[in-house]
Amino acid sequence: MRIQHLHRAATVGAVTLVALGTIGASPAFAAANSAVTVVHGIPGQAVDVYVNGEKTIPDFQPGKVAGPLSLPAGRYDIALTKPGDAIGSALLTVNDADVPGDANISLVAHLGADGKPALTPFVNDTAKLAAGKARLIVRHTAAAPAVDVRAGGEPVFESLTNPNQAEADVDAGAVSADVVLAGTQDRVLGPAELDLKEGTATVVYAVGSAEAKTLDIVAQTIDGLHSAPGGVPSGDGGRADRGATPVWYGAGALGILLALFGLTRLATGRR
Repeated sequence: MRIQHLHRAATVGAVTLVALGTIGASPAFAAANSAVTVVHGIPGQAVDVYVNGEKTIPDFQPGKVAGPLSLPAGRYDIALTKPGDAIGSALLTVNDADVPGDANISLVAHLGADGKPALTPFVNDTAKLAAGKARLIVRHTAAAPAVDVRAGGEPVFESLTNPNQAEADVDAGAVSADVVLAGTQDRVLGPAELDLKEGTATVVYAVGSAEAKTLDIVAQTIDGLHSAPGGVPSGDGGRADRGATPVWYGAGALGILLALFGLTRLATGRR
């Protein structure tokens, strides 16, 4: 399989606010809705999710992926706490997040390179694909050193670090993928059989902690990227699907994901 390397760093700062903001209050301005998928990549930590001061989802368990949700643009306060804790002792907070419209975002709650909880948004590439092609996107969101991602035993993305991503448009089809420490043959994840379907983007997340031996993978699939007339370009990309994301689907979606579930209810209640 011929793969063109294309490494892209995720935008954290302002984009984080954007992604977080999509979760649950009344829109501050009229704009096209954004599609938001949430991934829980923090092992062993259930959370309560607060949206604009209201507990939206209590005791949310790790290992989930949610979305995509169609969320209005606006400003939001988001807090994630351990179950039963007050907002003042939140694990993660984002205040007055300004959310633009018409975006396709994956919001990942994960461990940073230092092992501390982090929230990182990634803007999903939903550009149309040529006939016979699929898009593979790999995101390093684990407390682990730099890694190489291999397909069929050959490195396709090299020296990927947290919280960065790499992507390539490849021939559609099945491929065996694994993750090794950068520059070595030391496998840390996989192998996993990935079904890269034509006209889709498969997003694979490395999550967990190498030190704690909780590394896992979660996968997300974005449909509707065909360039043929029959394809329907998707602004909604982010269908939770198999268990590993590609191989990492099973790994999970963070408590922020909870907020997404409660967003519609909250947004309606605040109008």
